[in-house]
Amino acid sequence: MATRLPAVIRSSTLRLLGVRAMSTGEFGDGAGKGGGSGGAVRSAGGAFGKMEAAHEEQYFRKLQQEQLEKLKEMVEDEVAHHEQQIRIHQEAIDRHSKKIERIHKSHKKSHK
Repeated sequence: MATRLPAVIRSSTLRLLGVRAMSTGEFGDGAGKGGGSGGAVRSAGGAFGKMEAAHEEQYFRKLQQEQLEKLKEMVEDEVAHHEQQIRIHQEAIDRHSKKIERIHKSHKKSHK
């Protein structure tokens, strides 16, 4: 089939230029531009295609923002949990330290 095409079209240089020219452009410029077809509206290109691409980008930015907020809340909850554990352990350390002091005092009194 390649032999039926004119020599100019078969040349690798022209094919590379054609692919490079097709890969440029912005999202919503039409099929094959900015990452390929995104449906009928984006494939058509023009103002509606660009608007659709903008809506899609806005959707994903909002989704990412929601995910970051959720992650932040989870980390804050984890920090609060660990701070609570620190308080609990500190209280236990204080209780045990007082017990040790009482034992030392009672041991000194019994040896006098």
